[in-house]
Amino acid sequence: MAEIKNYTVNLGPQHPAAHGVLRLVLELDGEVVVRADPHIGLLHRGTEKLMEHRTWVQSLPYMDRLDYTSMFVNEHPFCLAVERLLGVEVPLRGQYIRVMFDEITRILNHLLSIGTQALDIGAMAMVLYTFREREDIFDMLEAVSGARMHGAYYRPGGVYRDLPDSMPKYQVNKFKNEKTVKDLNKAREGNLLDFIEDFTDRFPGYVDEYETLLTGNRIWKQRTVGIGVVSPERALQLGFSGPMIRGSGIAWDLRKKQPYLVYDQLDFDIPVGYNGDSYDRYLVRVEEMRQSNRIIRQCIDWLRKNPGPVMTDNLKVAPPRRAKMKANMEELIHHFKFFTEGIHVPPGEVYAATEHAKGEFGVYMISDGANKPYRVKLRSTAFTHLSAMDEMAKGHMIADVITIIGTMDIVFGDVDR
Repeated sequence: MAEIKNYTVNLGPQHPAAHGVLRLVLELDGEVVVRADPHIGLLHRGTEKLMEHRTWVQSLPYMDRLDYTSMFVNEHPFCLAVERLLGVEVPLRGQYIRVMFDEITRILNHLLSIGTQALDIGAMAMVLYTFREREDIFDMLEAVSGARMHGAYYRPGGVYRDLPDSMPKYQVNKFKNEKTVKDLNKAREGNLLDFIEDFTDRFPGYVDEYETLLTGNRIWKQRTVGIGVVSPERALQLGFSGPMIRGSGIAWDLRKKQPYLVYDQLDFDIPVGYNGDSYDRYLVRVEEMRQSNRIIRQCIDWLRKNPGPVMTDNLKVAPPRRAKMKANMEELIHHFKFFTEGIHVPPGEVYAATEHAKGEFGVYMISDGANKPYRVKLRSTAFTHLSAMDEMAKGHMIADVITIIGTMDIVFGDVDR
């Protein structure tokens, strides 16, 4: 008689639903997962070690590249940590700009998360809708930083520059006629704030479209309801944060519980789930996009009424004004020293965390008073969630593993660092 035994298969690393560099070793009883062992390290770039050999400001662009679906919000805890060591206060306008772009980046992240999870499960059309809105957001990021993705816009002491007074416009070419270009440029006639405001007017209607496609879709519900259930108690024990813990019914959000910058002056709600399954986590992300839209509108109103500096006036931390630098030898020397030698941060250690789109993203750093970090340790969100893969996948089918990877919203730059 044939011996019946479990067998082991590899899922990934090249599997599209494994997001490129995740190798899952699955022990299967038929099609039922008995054990799931995530193998990481295929993308390891040694970011934390590289930062020890760069100046404080040169280390900042590494943060963009960690989670390449949420760029600006990655930069934020790094800047907060440096500012706390320096004892520097960010001007109020700079704080509002940071908060606004944190929330814009949160929407950018959730659009990719929901769109690609639906694509992994088999809903092909969803990602085409979400990428439509992502293009508008990339235009915002490019307008303010010069780069569609890795902008390095936040700096210790504030932000790189104020919001631009104009938006780039489409030009007539062989693919776009005059009427098409006129329609595309309708929202681009004013400044960046006008463009963002126009987006916030349209965005709730777009979220309604996503919900029409997915929320009541019986196939989507069959694939997500009751899949990867995590109880509130277990979510706390596993160190979950962000939509992963809020989907289990715990209203933990650093923007409310440990407010930073101007979040305590803004009006928004924290959506929570009840069942702790993949469907509830999807609903939490959808509602978070609506709440982020609400925060962005409040920031726009404040920024319209309150001009002012966006960078600290402490010239030990900020570079000199370009106009002064071009007219004054001392300022030119300062500019050269600032960008070659960098800033010197007082000795000490600090931990700063922000509410990233995926959860709590933290930066622990030690300074020995030099112009480079002595040590940096990053508290990754996706790494913590991926560590629960075995527990969440056990007893589910192979197809459900793909749903669980999607609901965790994993990006491997963040996991491997």
